[in-house]
Amino acid sequence: MITGGKSFVSSPPAFSNDAKRMLVCTGNTLSIFSTSTGLQISELEGHGAPVTSVIVVPASTPASKVLCHCWTASLDGKIRFWDFMAPELIRTIDIGFPIHSMVIPSLLSQPTERKGKSLDLFAYIYIEAERQKEGQPNSSSGQIRKCNLTKSRLAGGVSLAETHKPGCITISPSGEYIGICETRRLRIWEIPTKDSDNAIYKKIRLHHTKTFTTLAFHPTERVVAAGDVTGRILLWRGVGHRTFSTSDKFISGGFSKDAEERPGVRGNDDADSCTTWHWHSAEVNVLFFSSDGAYLFSGGREGVFVVWQLDTGKKKFLPRIGSPLLYFTNSSDPSLSSISCANNRIHLLRMPSMEILRSISGIKLPSSVSDIYEESGSGVVFDHTAGLVAIPTDNYSVQFYSLFNDREISEVQICERNHQPGDEVMVKVNLVALSRDGSTMGTVETRLPEEKIGGLVSLKFWACGSQNKDFSLSTVIYEPHRGASVSSIAFHPTCNMAITSSYGGDFKIWVRMHDTHLKDQMLQSSGWRCHAVGSYKKRPMTAAAFSADGSVLAVAAENVVTLWDPDQNILVAVIGDTLEPISTLSFVGKSTFLVSASRGSNPQLTVWSMSKLSISWSYKLHVEDITCSLDGSTFAVLALLPETSECVESTEATLQGVDGAILLFNVENPFPLATWFASKAQGGRLSFLQTSPKLEDEVADVKPAHGLLAYMNRNYEYVLFNSYGEQGHNQSVTRQQNSSNLEEKEKIGYASIYGELAELSEEKNQTRIPYIQYEKNWETIFSGPSHKLAPLTKLCLDFLDSSLERRAVTVE
Repeated sequence: MITGGKSFVSSPPAFSNDAKRMLVCTGNTLSIFSTSTGLQISELEGHGAPVTSVIVVPASTPASKVLCHCWTASLDGKIRFWDFMAPELIRTIDIGFPIHSMVIPSLLSQPTERKGKSLDLFAYIYIEAERQKEGQPNSSSGQIRKCNLTKSRLAGGVSLAETHKPGCITISPSGEYIGICETRRLRIWEIPTKDSDNAIYKKIRLHHTKTFTTLAFHPTERVVAAGDVTGRILLWRGVGHRTFSTSDKFISGGFSKDAEERPGVRGNDDADSCTTWHWHSAEVNVLFFSSDGAYLFSGGREGVFVVWQLDTGKKKFLPRIGSPLLYFTNSSDPSLSSISCANNRIHLLRMPSMEILRSISGIKLPSSVSDIYEESGSGVVFDHTAGLVAIPTDNYSVQFYSLFNDREISEVQICERNHQPGDEVMVKVNLVALSRDGSTMGTVETRLPEEKIGGLVSLKFWACGSQNKDFSLSTVIYEPHRGASVSSIAFHPTCNMAITSSYGGDFKIWVRMHDTHLKDQMLQSSGWRCHAVGSYKKRPMTAAAFSADGSVLAVAAENVVTLWDPDQNILVAVIGDTLEPISTLSFVGKSTFLVSASRGSNPQLTVWSMSKLSISWSYKLHVEDITCSLDGSTFAVLALLPETSECVESTEATLQGVDGAILLFNVENPFPLATWFASKAQGGRLSFLQTSPKLEDEVADVKPAHGLLAYMNRNYEYVLFNSYGEQGHNQSVTRQQNSSNLEEKEKIGYASIYGELAELSEEKNQTRIPYIQYEKNWETIFSGPSHKLAPLTKLCLDFLDSSLERRAVTVE
């Protein structure tokens, strides 16, 4: 099963020790990208919930820079230890509580061994725990707990802090301090030099009049910076001199100061001074000190990266990034850093010039702004032949994303406009449509009126100029339906013809004009023009579709379906009379049947026979989307499950989060061929995708005539699966592993000494001996030819694991 569309910016990423790889939390997995190409190399699978933290174990000596171990924490309540180069899971620690953030100070400040004795490794985790109150239902709260990673258990004692909800823990570069933002105050703890299960902590609090959003620690001095929701940055100097210092001389001489000698410090906060800087217009999300401590980096909703000089307060900017900034991450290479943005993109920066070297681009996340155009759909469409999806984005663009490779192909700017987070959204790309061969794109954008003046609807046609989906604007048509909104766009399957339907009561057929020659000159007239206009009793036209050969045009006139000859613009027939307006139309196979869906209080899925011009069968279903196989007689629908459905109530324990179902039908049979449950189905999309010969060789049981079925939920997370396998929905496919050639593979172990082994081809008549499972598998793991044995490190781990007796561990 091919999955993708995960968020790359749900948590801060991390660089490997050699800065050649970046580890990114992507849903339930940890994806590893190459910093030289920006493409994915591999991924670590094992967590059962989103991964929230990744920590790379630093190299202890210059000779161990190839160290490739990392810790991850997840909402599934587990902490895992990985070798991300193998890739291989080494250890798992079950905490039992969802983990929202994790830091390991010992990796930054303390050696792992002292005088030949190994020290315990401790992690500080921000968990989500249940709060019990007498007479009130249980509610969740955030707790900072200590975990002994060496002994795989929570450390004794109570939690360091308890908050209303879990958040993020910030650690100082030296590992001496950790802190959190709690509404209008900062809470900071000093990590003991000799950490133990029952260590005693010194802590301080710093206060403010506004809510904090982020904080950062200076690498060498006791300086703390914090950002708030108004865009201000507060800078405390001399933090914790009274509480954290062990020198009595310093304490006696340093805290006879009154408020006038501690400018900007509130109350009895333990700091020498507090300075306020204000440039950002909205909340500050990013704060980070440079490795030498001379600069402070900041960023927020403006999409501008700001570098502050601490001594002078002077600023330097990296503007027009195009999206709010979320995280800043540095690497062991002082010339390489990264910025994570809200548009699911990670930019790799060359420091100190702040030049964007390359970007790791995920699928653009859904808009946080509610639909300003109530009658328009999501605008997400599929390119069936190329395995792409086109998604309208917040910055008035359309992103083309490869479903097979899970990466961005291109981005087309529909409306030129810079990122201005303070401005109201006045323009939205409502509809996107692609021709069957993917060579032409149609878009509809709506500019809302200001004080009921100046509204505008624009229809644009785009021509594809390359295989990378770089579209160029061909034609712009303002107010294609005299001010009325456009309900749908559909392209003719074989020629340059398109139709737009309107809620204003008409539809228009558009054709592309060919280039004409005038003697030695060519007159460029390849734009689109209106060919015909049609209507039916002035009813709103809500949906449209062409038949497979393009000879029939079906247009939904509110509750009925009208059939037209598109070449002559002649009404052929009128069928049906549904209770609710029809929202979707689609021809099945060779156009002998038509499928329609209507929404509202009386939703209905209807299959119409074109030979009889009557209903073949129907269901009372709320359908979100319909997709039909181009060469077959099957179609699939995405339907929402009613909240009072008996099937949901009976399986509530096993189907938590399920709100929809994918039904596969043969057009002549009302009984589904297969059924799959789906989550986040409202606003989701379905499509059949054609497969290439190369993909058919790599994916099991894929039929060229049918291809794969793609489902994308409302969060743009998608899954591709084979709906025609022998086992139905249990059939799985494998992701294309074409990322191994994106960079030169590093040779390790045997290959680094003797080189790669040649693959031995099996003889056709060779008899295969089936593998027999023994009770003691260690008796057989060393058997076999030497060139087929697993690496020695893996053999030893399996051998020791099979020899040791397992015992249950009770988490305190």
